[in-house]
Amino acid sequence: MLNKDVYQLLGLAMRSRNIATGEAVLTNVRNKKAALVLVCEDASENTKKLYKNKCTHYGVEYIIKGDSDSLSYAIGKENRMAIAVLDQNFAKKIKEKIG
Repeated sequence: MLNKDVYQLLGLAMRSRNIATGEAVLTNVRNKKAALVLVCEDASENTKKLYKNKCTHYGVEYIIKGDSDSLSYAIGKENRMAIAVLDQNFAKKIKEKIG
């Protein structure tokens, strides 16, 4: 479970267009534009493996934490299992809050 501060940062990042969702997550990982990828704990094992392998291959940091309902609510989109944070500063702050 992620804390309230992380969800607030994700909401700010979304409003400032520094979040990618859906297929854009993998595109941004491949282009090395993603600073951090968040994958939900309740995602399927195949989904977790896909993002873990892609992020490891392209050298992008990833965290598997939180649940899809809370993550989706924080960014104002429905049914999201993974998101990419595109801004280095937002990614740094999120990592600090997660611990």
